[in-house]
Amino acid sequence: MTRVLLVRHGETVWNHVSRYQGHTDIELSETGREQARLLSKKMASEKVDAVYSSDLKRAYETASILAAPHHLQVQTTKNLREINFGAWEGLTYQEIMDKYHDLAAKWYKYPAQVRIPSGETFAELKERSYHAILELAQRHDPGSIIVVAHGGAIRAIICGLLDIDLNYTFRIRQDNTALNIIEYYPGNPVLSLLNDTSHLQGY
Repeated sequence: MTRVLLVRHGETVWNHVSRYQGHTDIELSETGREQARLLSKKMASEKVDAVYSSDLKRAYETASILAAPHHLQVQTTKNLREINFGAWEGLTYQEIMDKYHDLAAKWYKYPAQVRIPSGETFAELKERSYHAILELAQRHDPGSIIVVAHGGAIRAIICGLLDIDLNYTFRIRQDNTALNIIEYYPGNPVLSLLNDTSHLQGY
């Protein structure tokens, strides 16, 4: 059995103001670093064989904080990046609604049916991120790994795992430094934890 501890990165300044990041390489805020440190304390007693992350700074720094107690180096892959928001990157939710109202309204309701201008579709995101997780799970069978990615990528991975229509992706909540656990048994992957932020209680 492979145990995948799948984590969303900590908060960034752009997260705080609802600005779309996508492939834009934004660093963690001090709040995000503290969120990662709190999760690191919670996960310090876990047996971990390897740590992986998206190659974007916010994911890599989160992963580095989580890897430190285990004395492991973070290995990166572009396939775990957030969805490419194309022309929407750097814009806030309200700016997107103002400039791309009809397309944005359709995307928020039926995300699987829309390609963001100059960006990706959720199907393309699922193709690369879900297969990246499967490859890592097979590489560490049996074992336990930490994987740090992004909200959209994790939602797509979970949709792939549970065979959920991608149009329901926004019904899956993913907060900053949320912990999800996937257990890969032979022929039977199980989502055993979803969006756990108990480490942030009282923060």
